[in-house]
Amino acid sequence: MKKSVALFLTLSLTLAFSGSVMAEEDTEAVTEAVTEAVTEAASEEETEAVSEAAEESAEEKSEGVMTYAEYAAADLDTEVVVETYVQAKQSWWTDSETGKEQATFYTQDKDGAYFIYNMGCSEEEYEELVPGTKIKVTGYKAEWEGEVEIIDAVFEIVEGEEYIAHAVDVTELLGTDELMNHQNEFVEFKGLTVEAQQDAEGNEVAFLYNYDGSGTDGDDLYFNASLNGETYTFTVESYLCDNTTDVYNAVEELQVGDTIDMEGFLYWYQGANPHVTSVTVAE
Repeated sequence: MKKSVALFLTLSLTLAFSGSVMAEEDTEAVTEAVTEAVTEAASEEETEAVSEAAEESAEEKSEGVMTYAEYAAADLDTEVVVETYVQAKQSWWTDSETGKEQATFYTQDKDGAYFIYNMGCSEEEYEELVPGTKIKVTGYKAEWEGEVEIIDAVFEIVEGEEYIAHAVDVTELLGTDELMNHQNEFVEFKGLTVEAQQDAEGNEVAFLYNYDGSGTDGDDLYFNASLNGETYTFTVESYLCDNTTDVYNAVEELQVGDTIDMEGFLYWYQGANPHVTSVTVAE
């Protein structure tokens, strides 16, 4: 549409001045006017195209379901209803006091991510909720040590399309406030250097079992890696990736000074605390 207007304007101006002798400055003025009109029309068309693409890429929601923006803006301790896709399952268990069957999930849609903590879920349902499964979740928005999550939730499976998120490179956002905008998303970090820590005996090591080195094989792994002179802490959460997984074994093999790439979920605990699912040592 915009291109047609621009071409019509160009043709009209050309015809208006053809057959007459124009001064050089008049010709230049006309040329400038035509160029400006065409450029403006093209710019408007590009803006319209970008806007339409953004609308098409936005996640469509069922009636009564929040968009990610609405969820993000919701007050803590209020009820939220979201549609999202399972990306990973952290764990399932039965509460010994209440007898409630529950599970924790990393989930994401095309606009943002939702960490769902202790959602009511039978063991059979837990097995059904494979990565990519779309679910409608009703619960309460909560925060714990900076981690925004959905608690006391129930769910239903939504039939239809599946979705697996691609890792977003947030390497350059480390140490910035903007990193918070990607909380709970599947992300990647590239080109970091493994830094030394001290174990309980004072030895320099590349990782610790538990944050303070008090654990043993099978517990969470903590390791430090630096970028541009700043050091950050990463975790292999044992409920998510136990000691039989590739990432657990890869971290146990790390050496101080290794350059590594990582993928994982951007969990938060008093600051960024990525739950790493993949570690690759650069060759």
